[in-house]
Amino acid sequence: MSFKNICKVFDKGNDEIVVLDDISFFVREKEYLCIMGPSGCGKSTLLKIAGGIEAPTLGTIEWKGTEYKNGIPKQQLKNFGFVFQQHNLLEWRTVYKNLHLNLEIFNLKGEEWEKRIMEMLKLVGLEAYPNIYPHELSGGMRQRTGIARALVHNPDILLMDQPFGALDAITRKTLSYEMLNLWKKTQKTMLMITNSVEEALLVSQRIIIMNKQGKIVYEIDNTIPVEARNESIGSNEEFIKLRKKLDGIVHDIQK
Repeated sequence: MSFKNICKVFDKGNDEIVVLDDISFFVREKEYLCIMGPSGCGKSTLLKIAGGIEAPTLGTIEWKGTEYKNGIPKQQLKNFGFVFQQHNLLEWRTVYKNLHLNLEIFNLKGEEWEKRIMEMLKLVGLEAYPNIYPHELSGGMRQRTGIARALVHNPDILLMDQPFGALDAITRKTLSYEMLNLWKKTQKTMLMITNSVEEALLVSQRIIIMNKQGKIVYEIDNTIPVEARNESIGSNEEFIKLRKKLDGIVHDIQK
């Protein structure tokens, strides 16, 4: 999937606000790509454009050999799964029924899809909680449910907007490890926005960094071996080197 010269402009009365300015990048198949940048730089807007929720003002998106000039069409939405900072679960539906919602939206019926709900719950460690309601779950469990729901209709790409940003530090780190394992198991293409250098280095294969003006200013390959991304990653030399580099870049673009 590639993005060419993407611009997004919002009309605010007599003013125009440029949120994204000439963005070009690509996402490889089965890649875990992270996007970082200061608040207000357009990261979330870019993710919405990537998934067909928003259309770009200018620019094209190439997806599965087709070039789209007006954004991803709505009929392609089933190819994307979304995970947001807030889990957005329906409180009056059980965990099972929350996952079933996506099957209803995309009109996916049959025994194999019903089985897939339990498969996805098992994948995120919630197979024992299908009949529990969201308010009975911890924050981490609610977010795991949101991840399972985003995967249940078997999308090609998983899009995540700071999925762990509202969680405490310990739960956030735990879920980061779980997402890395989830990527290994599913080999889904994943595009995630994060404000955490450590989180990006733990899960990603590549990191894109935007500045306040909505431009991509850095692209870094994550050269930390996947097998080294464990509880001892903090002492890994490559992690220390890349964290120092990323911390410096993040500090500079905040100025």
